[in-house]
Amino acid sequence: MNRAARAFWLDSPGRGEIREVDLPEPGPDEVVVRALYSGISRGTETLVFRGGVPESQHTVMRAPFQEGDFPAPVKYGYLSVGVVEEGPESLTGRTVFCLYPHQTWYVVPAAAVTPVPESVPAGRAVLAGTVETAVNALWDAAPLVGDRIAVVGGGMVGCSVAALLARFPGVRVQLVDADPARAETAEALGVGFALPADADGDCDLVVHASATEQGLARALELLRPEGTVVELSWYGDRKVGVPLGEAFHSRRLTIRGSQVGTVSPARAHRGYGDRLALALDLLADPALDALVTGESPFEELPAVMPRLASGDIPALCHRVRYDDPAAGTHA
Repeated sequence: MNRAARAFWLDSPGRGEIREVDLPEPGPDEVVVRALYSGISRGTETLVFRGGVPESQHTVMRAPFQEGDFPAPVKYGYLSVGVVEEGPESLTGRTVFCLYPHQTWYVVPAAAVTPVPESVPAGRAVLAGTVETAVNALWDAAPLVGDRIAVVGGGMVGCSVAALLARFPGVRVQLVDADPARAETAEALGVGFALPADADGDCDLVVHASATEQGLARALELLRPEGTVVELSWYGDRKVGVPLGEAFHSRRLTIRGSQVGTVSPARAHRGYGDRLALALDLLADPALDALVTGESPFEELPAVMPRLASGDIPALCHRVRYDDPAAGTHA
């Protein structure tokens, strides 16, 4: 059996192409997956696309099934949903999520795929990786019933955090973003919205995900004394100024980093698989469809990625559709 697939590669910073790749024969503990959808996480993937991963972070930033090395050429991505066409009987025919790049078909260990619950549409399941980031952030943040919380930065991660916080009893949640259009997204998620200058202060907790100096400064301003900012932003190779003067020390404020690459110490007894399965269960909520703000066919990725990176296509999660079940594989 001669198998081939088509994959999106970053050929050089700012330029992508679709390449034909050969698939290996699956082993006894592997599965063959036909892609249905993949998602583009606009923050991280556009950073990779423009070649902005710092050399010191090349190892940390590797995706599980990445090929090539930063800055390029590299095959990168981690939000893939497909159907298992070959593999163990328990998985064959199942819709699954996998941390795999943008590719029409692929072969991975069976342990690398997570079944998507029947209550979750395949097109929404591309959000699993981002909702998993939000789960980990809230394990780190440990919000309490009745907390006053702001989420600064209405991108894909910030909106996912806000969506989960909307389920906490008695919590005041406000999504804060400089783009007034995010008000519609906040309404769909069931949380309040404010422009930065109008945001409610006296917060017990602020989750920062805007990846801007201005956002971080505003996040600190919104805290009550002894409040905490959980920092989710990834700045890549940019230098960031942190306002640690004025009342930062007298108010005893805290800035805490959170990153999905490690399971939160607060839930160290839970594994990566448990965290991802929880994220997929949470995606049964149709409100999360608001995070998918665009879609295009796989073949258009070389033209779409530069427009996402430049902001010409405004997006939270941009979904990639794989239309032809037979495309990219042959006997």
